[in-house]
Amino acid sequence: MAFYKKFYNEKTKVYYPRAVTVGSAVSTDQIAEALSNRSTVTKTDVKAVLAEMADVMSQYMAQGKSVKLDGLGSFRLGLNTKGVSNEEDFNFQSQLQHVKVNFTPETTYPTSPGAATRNMVSKGIEWIEYDKIKSDPSSEESDDGDGGSPL
Repeated sequence: MAFYKKFYNEKTKVYYPRAVTVGSAVSTDQIAEALSNRSTVTKTDVKAVLAEMADVMSQYMAQGKSVKLDGLGSFRLGLNTKGVSNEEDFNFQSQLQHVKVNFTPETTYPTSPGAATRNMVSKGIEWIEYDKIKSDPSSEESDDGDGGSPL
């Protein structure tokens, strides 16, 4: 299940639901274990490949390429920069604040009319208001940081 909180935007004077992440991030070790359980590859082999993947991806992106991983999405470099009002003042090095990686999840488009879906978004997610589950002492949910195992 996933969690949300009510968020009030002072500027627009409107309440919005906002997704909440609980516990610690799921580690590479946990991902490797789950992938190993779903395949014939050992956890150590999965970790070795994942460790090299970031370096290989960064090398391709440094060449100006985007990286598309089937079923996951695309990664590409982006920039946070300061603007200048006069073109004569344009100077890449002084305007660059930092380089970032932009991620776009893979999208599936239906063959018949309907909404497109993101492959990384599970169908039928059960959303629960975090403040209510957190304050319910009979709740079985805990924020113990182990990340659980969805696999």
